[in-house]
Amino acid sequence: MLAHPTLDQLRELNLDGLIKAINELEASDQVAELSHLEWLGLALEREISHRRDKRLAMRLRYAKLRHLACIEDVDYHTPRGLDRASFVKLSQCWWIKDHENILICGKSGVGKSWLACALGHQACRDNHSVLYRRVPKLFTELMLARGDGRYARLLRSLSVVQLLIVDDFGLAAVDAAARHDLLEILEERYGRRSTIITSQFPVDHWHDLIGDPTYADAILDRIVHNAHRIDLSGPSLRKERKSAARSNKHTS
Repeated sequence: MLAHPTLDQLRELNLDGLIKAINELEASDQVAELSHLEWLGLALEREISHRRDKRLAMRLRYAKLRHLACIEDVDYHTPRGLDRASFVKLSQCWWIKDHENILICGKSGVGKSWLACALGHQACRDNHSVLYRRVPKLFTELMLARGDGRYARLLRSLSVVQLLIVDDFGLAAVDAAARHDLLEILEERYGRRSTIITSQFPVDHWHDLIGDPTYADAILDRIVHNAHRIDLSGPSLRKERKSAARSNKHTS
């Protein structure tokens, strides 16, 4: 075991992973078999892993993803129009580096939000900043921010994050203020950042949802033309899983 002053110095340098690795190595029966460089290499590897995990936890806290979803748990077996090869390719997050977008459409319950959060989780793992917002809450936040002086700061946070997930587009009315806010956000992000938008409505209906033709043309021009589309179909997965749970309960 190292002397306490040395441990204190490591704590002062915030080398918590290194401290844990050193204690584990000192308690190991194999420590005598390691050379100085091997011993140091193992300790440094633990410190790097500790820092990586800490950064990931911070990114996930900031992202506030709606679902604890990850790419490894995606359901490709239930028929819903999800192409496995295409989605696996998107999970590599190259489209974020290319500043492209993803549009996920389908009826309620087919897994749009879950898939968006799985991509967001993977983006966090790949060292990208991510922020998740549902459209009804997003428009309300922006409206309140106008009144208390936070508008510019909130707009900037939505503009600079590397991946913005806008969930449930079309559920909230797109009034004049919302149209303006949405255009401002997408204008700042266009060609610089990536956005995922989910909606129960097909992309062909978005022009009517936005309302004002001029704003609709401008908004869609900034989001659709450099976007990868995922169109889901089939019955609600939530209803099927509830039904299956009831059946298992009655048969058990």
